This record gives sequence, structure tokens and C-alpha cells, in this order.
Amino acid sequence: MTVKLGRTGLVVNKTGFGALPVQRRTTNEAVKILRAAFDSGINYFDTARMYTDSEEKIGLALSSVRGQIVLATKTAAANGDELRAQLETSLRCLKTDYVDVYQFHNHEKYPKPDDGTGLYEAMLEAKQAGKVRFIGITNHRIGVAFDAVRSGLYATMQFPFSYISGEKEAELVRLCAETDTGFIAMKALCGGLLSDIDAASAFMNAHANVVPIWGIQSMDELEKLKAAMKNEKRPDAAQSARIGRDRVELQGNFCRSCGYCLPCPAGITIFNCARMSLLLRRSPPAQWLTEHWRREMEKIKDCIDCGHCREHCPYGIDAPALLKKNYADYQTFL
Repeated sequence: MTVKLGRTGLVVNKTGFGALPVQRRTTNEAVKILRAAFDSGINYFDTARMYTDSEEKIGLALSSVRGQIVLATKTAAANGDELRAQLETSLRCLKTDYVDVYQFHNHEKYPKPDDGTGLYEAMLEAKQAGKVRFIGITNHRIGVAFDAVRSGLYATMQFPFSYISGEKEAELVRLCAETDTGFIAMKALCGGLLSDIDAASAFMNAHANVVPIWGIQSMDELEKLKAAMKNEKRPDAAQSARIGRDRVELQGNFCRSCGYCLPCPAGITIFNCARMSLLLRRSPPAQWLTEHWRREMEKIKDCIDCGHCREHCPYGIDAPALLKKNYADYQTFL
């Protein structure tokens, strides 16, 4: 199954590769996974400058097939000069002279001409120079996402979307279809809280204009995804029931694992510790009861309630309160 990525005209496989997790693998492991993904038919690869060595690993794995893939990366630059520098670094690491989709990475406000940052002007300059084919944007703030799509400045929108998403997110998907804006779904498995990849994939099949990017960090995960890719049907009765149960359990005040709360002055791994109760119940608990994770959870006692995580959470979560609740629950498993 393929999808036309909005007005870019780029035709990509319905299954995209989210390359954030490959930064956790060795170079050899990452290259093998990326090449296997390409060999399986995946042709859309999405990364970011801030994902440490992810771009470099993609360059090593896929530069020889550059003309057969769609490459997307992101910049969190604060001004035009930073954007130009980051783009050159990305091109060098990716071993290419152009990026198909270059995305503004979760800015608090969507960049636009004459906003004083010089960001959009630098992006247009890069496009005119042939270094960028299409301008996109990613965000975790629903209001910013709607405004960016309505502005007409962006060919693609990347936003969290999964089968537990609400009506607002569904409305954003519809708006992108109406405006011919490509929609790229991040967090298709809700940061690892959704374990039924068949149901998640079937849900995405019901949205013709959506390209989900799956965070893949192992050959085992890739094999499961390849199996799901073969089924182009919408959710069946059993999958619909599973989706319904997960929506009841997960919609609401829980950590989406986006990581924008970091760094934490107390060194707390917020994006896992703040959802530990769910992880213990939705995945094998033994992996979260190791000495490593006991030490990580103990750090919650060092929280100084500085407000940094609250201020930076795009979902408005009271992270300190959620951390304390999860810590108390964690103790019942020990």
C-alpha cells in the first residue's frame, strides 16, 4: 500500500521508518536494520539532527540507494544561521546533496516569513538552492499544528497520531487531507504503550492520507512490522475491541514519551518514570524491575519541583505529581 504525501507528490510506502531508535544501536546493527527495512519495501526514512548519530547511520546504510528513497530530517534551529549550519551537517551525515522533506522540529510557534527569526527565509533559500525539496513541520501542540496547516506554508505536517488519539487529532488529519498537506504520524504505538502492531497498522489503513513512522530498533521489531504490512485491511471485530479497551485505559493524563521535559535537574528519566505504572502492566514487568530501573525510580525522591518539566510539556501534564504517583505504585511491585 502506498500514499501520496500531500502536495509534495512523493509516493511512499504506507509504512515509514522512524529513525530515532537506531541511535541506541551500534553502527553495524543500525546499518543492518536500515538495509533490511529498505529491502522489505520501506522507502520513507525520517530522522532529525538532534537524534545524535541517526543521520550518520542512515547515510552509511542507504546512500547507495539514495534515488530510491525519500529522506526526511528536522531542524530545531532558533535562527536562520543555525538552520543553514544544521542543514549542511545533516547533508554531510546523510551523504546526500538534498533532503526531500526538511521539517521544523517542534517549535513553540510555527516559523513564518518576517517573524524576526529568519528561519522561514533560510528554509526558502535552501529550497531555491536545491538542498531542500519540500518544507515540513512537526509539533506536539495541537493549536500550533492547526495554525501551521492553515497557513499554507507547509507541504507536510508531522504530529502524534495513534488509535487512542482523540477527535481533535482526527480533525487535524481531515484538515490535512482537505488542504493536500501530507500527514506523517509519529508515536503510532504511543511511545511503546501500544503493543498490538496489527491493530495499530489496521487503524492506519483506515486513514488513506496518513503515513505512520514506526520507531524500529531491532530486527525482531522489523519482522513484526513486515508481517503487519502485508495486511491492508481495516480493523476487524477483535482489533476494534482491543482498540476500544486501550482507548478507555490510555486516553487522558499520561506521559506520551516525547522527551521535551528534559533535561531534568535531578537526572530523572521522566519519559519512562512518569509512565512506569502503564509500562509494568502493558509489557513484561520483569524488564522494569531490574536494579537499573530501581535506581532510576529512586531518583524521583530527588525531584525539586522546579517546574521545568511542567513548563515544557506540550500536553500540560503535571509531571512531578505523575512521577510521585508512579513511584508509589512501583513500590508495590517490589
